[in-house]
Amino acid sequence: MAASDATPAGRHPVGRGAAAPLIVSLRLDEPSFTRLDALRREHFPPERNVIPAHLTLFHALPGTQEDEVVANLATACAGTAPVPLRFSGLRGLGRGVAFNVDSPPLLRLRALLAGAWHDWLTPQDRHVPKPHVTVQNKVDPSEARNLLGHLQAGFEPWDGLGEGLLLWRYRGGPWEAAGEFPFRG
Repeated sequence: MAASDATPAGRHPVGRGAAAPLIVSLRLDEPSFTRLDALRREHFPPERNVIPAHLTLFHALPGTQEDEVVANLATACAGTAPVPLRFSGLRGLGRGVAFNVDSPPLLRLRALLAGAWHDWLTPQDRHVPKPHVTVQNKVDPSEARNLLGHLQAGFEPWDGLGEGLLLWRYRGGPWEAAGEFPFRG
C-alpha cells in the first residue's frame, strides 16, 4: 500500500499525518508457527521477508477506528475458544506458495468481525476469505512451481490451533505490533 494524499474508496492512507492502516492476523500455535516461519525464512526472498509467517484475516482497516477495532477484538476473543486449524494442502500462487488452512470456526469469527466492520472493508477484505499462510512470494514462477512440487511430494496434513488475534499497524515496512487478544472462551 503506497502513501497518498488522495486515497481511492476502500483504501487507507499511509504516511505523514495519517493513521496507519490496521492488519488483523491469527496467532498460530507455536509448533505450527515455528514450522511455517522456518519455511518462510528459507524460501521467501530475504529482502522482502520483513514479517514472520502469518495468517492475515483483515489487510487494511482504518487506523482512525483503532479504538473500536480494539474493543471489538477484545470482546470477540473473550468469548472464543482456541480455534482448531487443519493445514490441509498447498496452493500455488503463481509467484509463490502457501499452505491452505481449513477452519470453519475461524471463518465464522472472521464473518462476525467483518459484519461489524463492513463499512470499513477494502475490496480485498470484502472477498470470501481463503485462509492460508504464504511461505514464498515474489519469485520467478518456475522457482515457485519447483517449491510447490517439492513440498507436495512429502506433504501430510496436520492439525494446529489458532490461539488468538494479533493487531498490527502498517507503516510501509515491517508491521508494528498494536495488540494481542488471546482466545479465552
